Amino acid sequence: MSVIEAIILGIIQGLTEFLPVSSSGHLELAKVILGDTSVPEESLTFTVVLHFATALSTLVIFRKEVAEIFKGLFQFKWNDELKFSLKIIISMIPAVIVGLLFEEELESFFGGKILLVGVMLLLTALLLLLADKAKNTNKEVSFSNSVIIGISQAIAMLPGISRSGATISTSVLLGIDRTRAARFSFLMVVPLIFGKIGKDILGGDLNFQSSEMIPISAGFIAAFVAGLLACKWMIALVKKSKLSYFSIYCAVVGAIAIGYALLS
Repeated sequence: MSVIEAIILGIIQGLTEFLPVSSSGHLELAKVILGDTSVPEESLTFTVVLHFATALSTLVIFRKEVAEIFKGLFQFKWNDELKFSLKIIISMIPAVIVGLLFEEELESFFGGKILLVGVMLLLTALLLLLADKAKNTNKEVSFSNSVIIGISQAIAMLPGISRSGATISTSVLLGIDRTRAARFSFLMVVPLIFGKIGKDILGGDLNFQSSEMIPISAGFIAAFVAGLLACKWMIALVKKSKLSYFSIYCAVVGAIAIGYALLS
């Protein structure tokens, strides 16, 4: 992989991690277009690094909220910060279970499964369309909501299903305030990404060749910067109920991907 290709993939990851169009799906499509011949394990390693970059950009955007959460936790009281943290932990459980029990199966879905990506993008388009028609409320995320949102996040581990799209759409369909839905969606994935990175490092799964460090670093920086911009943009779009535009986009890209897979 060249530095230019890594930067392109990094920008795609940074933008699509927060915009509801499936970052993993777009990365797989981009790899096919760029002629990436990586085996699934190598492809997944680069994807994990890019996700780590966007997790850091999430922490930067929500640094005040994260600081308040930690401050509240150290009060050792049953306060809003502790409740929010517990909801985040609960939302992680479905994805952790799926990731641990079906890790090899999930890895097999990466590495050029264009037909799968196309079908899942159509599903994402449907979710976004339904969510865009839902009425906005002032409801907060409840403990039971966090379980349902967590299940949607676990399903979104498939390439082509937007994680942010699935979790925000699920939240909105449950009647949760759009701003709170976006905040919860972006923060709930951060511990999972850091956990995945830690697990792979300890397990020796992230094996980088010295020749790969420059393109990987370039992709990481590109994903981080693009993520900062996309996160702010997405929060504003969710408030204005503009998800239908992304629904159309996902439907078009999904149809093109399916057509390409069937004709190639």
